[in-house]
Amino acid sequence: MDDRAAGWGTTARRVLQLAAAVLALTSCTTSQVAAPPESRWGEPAVVADGLGAPWSIAFHDGTPLISERDTARIVELTPTGDARPIGTIAGVEGTGEGGLLGIAARDGYLYAYFTAGEENRIERYALTGGAGALRLGAPQAVLGGIPAAGIHNGGRIAFGPDGMLYATTGDAQDRGSAQDLGSLAGKILRMTPDGGVPPDNPFPGSLVHSYGHRNAQGIAWSANATMYATEFGQNTWDELNIVEPGGNYGWPEVEGIAHQDGFIDPVQQWDPADASPSGMTIAGDTAYVANLRGERIREIPLTAPATSVEHFTGEFGRLRDVVLAPDGELWILTNNTDGRGDPRPGDDHVLRTDPD
Repeated sequence: MDDRAAGWGTTARRVLQLAAAVLALTSCTTSQVAAPPESRWGEPAVVADGLGAPWSIAFHDGTPLISERDTARIVELTPTGDARPIGTIAGVEGTGEGGLLGIAARDGYLYAYFTAGEENRIERYALTGGAGALRLGAPQAVLGGIPAAGIHNGGRIAFGPDGMLYATTGDAQDRGSAQDLGSLAGKILRMTPDGGVPPDNPFPGSLVHSYGHRNAQGIAWSANATMYATEFGQNTWDELNIVEPGGNYGWPEVEGIAHQDGFIDPVQQWDPADASPSGMTIAGDTAYVANLRGERIREIPLTAPATSVEHFTGEFGRLRDVVLAPDGELWILTNNTDGRGDPRPGDDHVLRTDPD
């Protein structure tokens, strides 16, 4: 090879290297996932095991409560890690992803979101007794008529810093319903604790807080009351969104970051094979997201919400929920017995870890 040919070869290699660097940068700004550092958390401790398709964790006066999707049971965890049933939610009738889903505890009540045949409902139950002897009272209807299906039921409920109850609903396999403001499907709903429409909702007389959601399953608020939500995409991008009242998040017209007028883009997106984000929580200025297919916890600094680091990838299987316990530890719910996972000895587990 002569010097000129060698020169062209060197130039070609430099062009290819530059193209590769640009491609890598583009990929980073699209997927918004930073390389994970060495985990500083250490090995999580097992709080409880032997749970059946658990879905959500809530704390009532410091006592942890867990919903089991298929048994429709609410169980409390004792200090020794025993799962004691405190009641079974009547009327739960779900197939596929349906069943007893999200729970929240507030002002002496347990709130539950569940599938009841062709609809999803929210009910509340007075909690009586103390730790180790809790019981559910009679059901009180909060909201019914949320479209249900074998998949895409949403199901996360939580109280915001404004005292209102928020609920995520899926599109229930009817994609167009997510853009229909007359439907409760494919939305994040905002209601009073007894199911009424708050007068300051963005659409007068409507429970709709935001729309254009495919299947959101995680909601949480930062210290300044900014609302975040995780969402399952179709085949291209799963999402982390900042939720604005009245915002349209695009489904089914767009998926992920689309830069299209009229739709709010996510602040971070992931390949579904690495994500399937479900429950989330916020501690200080950091969000934590549990992932099902991705089998990991994502840690997201709210000062740079387009970045994240990963923990426990593949160590515990599918992860359904992560919550902040009263003592500041993170509690993580595995979800390997839901029919889509590969159950491991003792599954399903509740794990705890200290992120500090």
